[in-house]
Amino acid sequence: MTPIEHAPGLVVNIATPDLQLSDFKLIAFDMDSTLINIECIDEIADAAGRKVEVAAITEAAMRGEITDFKDSLRRRVALLKGVSVAHMDQVYRERLKLNPGAAELVRACKDAGLKILLVSGGFTFFTDRISDLLDIDYTRSNVLEVKDGLLTGFMVDQPWGDICDGEEKRRMLLDTCAQLGINPLQAIAVGDGANDLPMMGVAGLSVAYHAKPKVREQAMVAINEGGLDRLLELMKPE
Repeated sequence: MTPIEHAPGLVVNIATPDLQLSDFKLIAFDMDSTLINIECIDEIADAAGRKVEVAAITEAAMRGEITDFKDSLRRRVALLKGVSVAHMDQVYRERLKLNPGAAELVRACKDAGLKILLVSGGFTFFTDRISDLLDIDYTRSNVLEVKDGLLTGFMVDQPWGDICDGEEKRRMLLDTCAQLGINPLQAIAVGDGANDLPMMGVAGLSVAYHAKPKVREQAMVAINEGGLDRLLELMKPE
């Protein structure tokens, strides 16, 4: 169907006559620039004097101009070598904020009985803290290798694989649905970058939040203005 501006800054690409939150059992969020206001890797790079270089790679990857996300992430992480864990903590305390409406949307989903999944191409240093802050049920992200309080420029392989890229986000959403005994069509996926498209493609409802053009075009719902809780404007009262 032709995209319809449901309200200023809220574009809907599907018919949504009777959507209710309780129709869904799981909501999966990307973290950087979706649940939170920054790209953590770019802010970490700032300590190494390499923010411009790293941010340019991040932007190209999120726009879908770099198709090998794993390679792009390895290149960026290599540029973080020597940055201290203390600086990462400073990024968390001074620069990272929840995006508007994030806490409200998560709370509304929990109240409606949904489980919350956080899947990120970012790092456990931040996802663990956001998970605790928002009482998130499941997470998947990457582990930065640290020696003597400094980043080595490498990541640590995990039991499920090496890097959480778009395909791993998709797999984690499907695995979580299987674990919960639900159909992926009972899941909502929310993201902003090209590496979110694989999980958005298998979910029953895909939501682009202040997203790159490619993601806005493919999502069922695009929130282009305002907070994450604008998704609730499309839901009928229970």
